[in-house]
Amino acid sequence: MKLSSLFAAAAVSSLLLAGPVLAQSTTAPAAGTPAPAAAPAAKMTKARSAASIECSKQADEKGLKGKERKKFRRDCIKSAKAGAAGATK
Repeated sequence: MKLSSLFAAAAVSSLLLAGPVLAQSTTAPAAGTPAPAAAPAAKMTKARSAASIECSKQADEKGLKGKERKKFRRDCIKSAKAGAAGATK
């Protein structure tokens, strides 16, 4: 047998044997292990202010998306905060 065919056979057999080793496990974690910290359901969300919600509704009514929506909401919230600050003085 030639040396090159021996190397080829070794390469093929190593690829076949490496498949199960590199395969990702599909078993569920044990009951005693904690859930991952970055679980989407446990994601902490910041409470939105009334002004933020109202500005979002206005942006929806206008059909704004992307950068235009972001700019509109930023200006809207800024003016709402300025108006609230002026009303309390």
